[in-house]
Amino acid sequence: MNFKVQFLLPELYLLAIICILFVQSITNSLKSKTKWLPYAAFAGVFVSIISFGQNGYMLYNTYKIDGLSQFFKFVIFLGFAICTANASQNKTIKREHFADYFFFMTLSTFGLLILASTVELFSIYVALELASYSLYVLIPLRNKDAKAAEAGIKYVLFGAVATALGLYGISYIIAGQQTTFIHALAGMSWSWAENPMALIGFGLFLLAFLYKLALFPFHFWCPDVYQGTSNETAAFAATMPKLGAIVVLIRIMALMPGLEVKTIIAIFAALSMTIGNLAALSQKDIKRLLGYSSVSHAGYIMLGLVSGTAYGLSAAAFYGLVYMLMNLTIFWVITRLSSSGRNIYVDDLNGMYHSSPALAFTLAVAAFALVGLPPTAGFTGKLFLLTSAWGQNFNWLVIVGAVNTAIAIYYYLNLVRHAYTVKEVAPLKFTLSPSSTALALLLSIGVLYLGLVPQDIFNWLMKTSHFILS
Repeated sequence: MNFKVQFLLPELYLLAIICILFVQSITNSLKSKTKWLPYAAFAGVFVSIISFGQNGYMLYNTYKIDGLSQFFKFVIFLGFAICTANASQNKTIKREHFADYFFFMTLSTFGLLILASTVELFSIYVALELASYSLYVLIPLRNKDAKAAEAGIKYVLFGAVATALGLYGISYIIAGQQTTFIHALAGMSWSWAENPMALIGFGLFLLAFLYKLALFPFHFWCPDVYQGTSNETAAFAATMPKLGAIVVLIRIMALMPGLEVKTIIAIFAALSMTIGNLAALSQKDIKRLLGYSSVSHAGYIMLGLVSGTAYGLSAAAFYGLVYMLMNLTIFWVITRLSSSGRNIYVDDLNGMYHSSPALAFTLAVAAFALVGLPPTAGFTGKLFLLTSAWGQNFNWLVIVGAVNTAIAIYYYLNLVRHAYTVKEVAPLKFTLSPSSTALALLLSIGVLYLGLVPQDIFNWLMKTSHFILS
């Protein structure tokens, strides 16, 4: 068995954190001492950077280290660090349960880290379940809120259906292609005319990840789960599992399925963008609004995947980073506003500019990015996605995406309008620490930086995508 320790530095580092949290979770005197975790998570970002440039297969060719996997490990560590910093003051969980809470959050992140490198279908399935089971525990944790329990049950039930579909799909793929290794599957036929059984299996396996991405028609869990779970957990659930889904979908779509599959996915993408945006227009609960927003963003990501080119796969990977960053930025604002842990409504933003200019600025940057306005990362990311699909038989989908961007302007900029122009009647009372203010501004700078200087990252992703497709 081929095994090189230097290939697994990010995984081993996170495994060490999991072991420490496990010891803390079973030791009463250490359960509340978790302030070290955000710092350790930020250190993990640098550990993941060290592992860049490594290439090779491991563990009987089920585990692949390449540019794509290491890029997503970097993004996952970055998201994990922001999520732990965001959740370090979680008001809906007792301090003595913090070690348990972070243990499951870290375990879910570990599953996503493995998901970034696995290139064998059963290994992908096991990594997906490792990431999902921890979330099943995290989502209902919100004091005694009945909606949290409802959100947890919905997430489990929809997750079980997705798991069943994925496993069923693997069985069809084995029957049709006699292998479960992605590098072997890459050279095989995926058209209905030549191998219908394999294509059915491919479609079913794909559905399991479209569910994680909350693409129409697998999106029903998303707004309810966001609304029901705590703000801090919602920030994690809204971003991190989607990173795992994107990296796997990139590897799967690199198999170059036939036009039949791409067309079906493109139709789902168009419906996802339209239904998500139209439903978001009437939402007052900001987390529910972001839930429907994520449904529409899942459609945008599909623009890059259906094109199937190196440019398209790079655009989808880049948008994964952008999506994570701009969502965690707006969730950072929501969490800071909610001192008691309750949900924040659109009217709660009234006059925020006067009570906290820094937080209002952060909200504006995140909203501008989510709608796709320059000079933010959201604009650049969407530009890459729309460009990738144009001329690849999906011009109509590009037009649908552009129209939906116009629709989304209303509800995203409505948040900014409430923060800057609506007079506050009963202002929210909250205190923002210097460290929270600094991190809010850093997140804003990150969103603007990726919008203004995306080329180095995108060029690097292009080289990686060419390597995957070769």
